[in-house]
Amino acid sequence: MQRLAQRLRNPPLVLRVALGVFVVAWIFGVHDLRSTIPVWVAFVIALGLEVNFFFGALGRPPAPRPDRGPQPVDRELYGYLGLPEDDDEEDEDDEYWEDESRWPAVRRFLWGVGIIAALALTFWFVDRNTGWDSLSTETRAEAQERFSEEASRIAEKPVRIRCDESGEYVGAVQHADGVAQVGGDLAYLTPERCLDLYRLAFDGEVTGSQTARGIAVLAHEAWHLRGERDEGTTECYALQSGVGLGKRLGLGEDEARRLMAQQLAENSGRGVATAEYRVPPECRDGGSLDLDPAGSRFP
Repeated sequence: MQRLAQRLRNPPLVLRVALGVFVVAWIFGVHDLRSTIPVWVAFVIALGLEVNFFFGALGRPPAPRPDRGPQPVDRELYGYLGLPEDDDEEDEDDEYWEDESRWPAVRRFLWGVGIIAALALTFWFVDRNTGWDSLSTETRAEAQERFSEEASRIAEKPVRIRCDESGEYVGAVQHADGVAQVGGDLAYLTPERCLDLYRLAFDGEVTGSQTARGIAVLAHEAWHLRGERDEGTTECYALQSGVGLGKRLGLGEDEARRLMAQQLAENSGRGVATAEYRVPPECRDGGSLDLDPAGSRFP
């Protein structure tokens, strides 16, 4: 137990364990990490900390060189006086010992970088074989055509939905799951959201909040294409349209309403950075943003 406590006080070790846990959790979508934290952020932070640990270790003074001369007991027992020391040899020994003292830092750094590289390779392999890119070109084209048809129904005009595989338009850097020109005819979704929608529409697979988010994002961008500019109002309309969209993609009505109600509840917890996406107070049953004021269920 004491040894475990000592290991937990080792920052590099704790970092590597935490990174491994995060990557595994991200791959399996624990707590919807895929939609909230880009996985590359963890690798960049981990690499930065490894570099910091490495140069910090190099900057520390080398460990004291062990005294290889006669000990006091030797002098007392044998009257050992020793021989004159060779200054050149002593300098060489000091350099050797200093190099030796730095080797553990180099070894730990290489070990840490190796772990990061192995985890990155694991993530790439898993994502390549289970993510949006794992689908054939024909399947992806068919899915995007289906998404475009559904968005066109909401936008009330022909529009196109494309999955931004290059990451040029949406994603972690842009801090968005989708983007559309207001009143235009083209919108982009992240591959993660496209995969969530594909799994629902083609495989009948529901992955909880990920499925709900995929539906909400597609409907949201469709309302932008329809001409709605305000983000909060657009989100309110999207969550209501998301019920019908979810049903057309394969959900039962109760489940579709539950998922959109979940998204509506989570909307109130948005941070300052995404405050513009919070729905207005009138986004309620009977409110001015209620698309079905005659109905009694909302959204």
